[in-house]
Amino acid sequence: MEIKGSVALVTGANRGIGREFARALLARGADKVYAGVRDPASVRDKDLSPLRLDVTDPEEVVAAAVAAGDVTIVINNAGVGGFSTKLWEGSLDGARQAMEVNYFGTWAVSRAFAPVLARNGGGALVNMLSTASWASRPDYPGYAASKAAQWSLTGALREGMRAQGTLVIGVHASFVETELSSFTDAPKIGAADVAEQTMEALENDRVEVLTDERTRQVKSALSQPLDH
Repeated sequence: MEIKGSVALVTGANRGIGREFARALLARGADKVYAGVRDPASVRDKDLSPLRLDVTDPEEVVAAAVAAGDVTIVINNAGVGGFSTKLWEGSLDGARQAMEVNYFGTWAVSRAFAPVLARNGGGALVNMLSTASWASRPDYPGYAASKAAQWSLTGALREGMRAQGTLVIGVHASFVETELSSFTDAPKIGAADVAEQTMEALENDRVEVLTDERTRQVKSALSQPLDH
């Protein structure tokens, strides 16, 4: 996938990993990057094109696909943690929101922009996933479930968009230096590092990015017997 000269959409591009995705795309020669956000005023980078997009709002998703009809790369980055829902305590509302944003939001955006990508030659779709896609924990089961669902969706999108020539990439990371992971002191990878690895995958047509050692260890352990 050629990034130079491309037109991209990054959801949740006003901060964290999303902002680094947007900056990396511009650094590699993208002609335009739409910053899909709930509040366009929150986009402070002058070289980005703000686009109102709440991924849980069907009307805004459809409107965004119409407004950004020149897109050739879509990066589904918008996400929430839902960490208030623990396994045995806490309202289930946090888990429901995580599923709505991380899973159904990604699905809605991908569905709306699939024909846009097809019209523009195929392009690429990138989903920001997580090591939690494969390793759930009692302290954030809702988030992990939403990421596992998003990983499954990514596989379905890869098969479903193959005929139109769209490259579908899943990016997995453990803890990243963002507000979302501020609750833990565990080792973290930089958001800019995640973005750079993703750009390399785009330019080399790689369908999966395992950004850090923890992620690679968890992925390799999937074929091993369960401990209990």
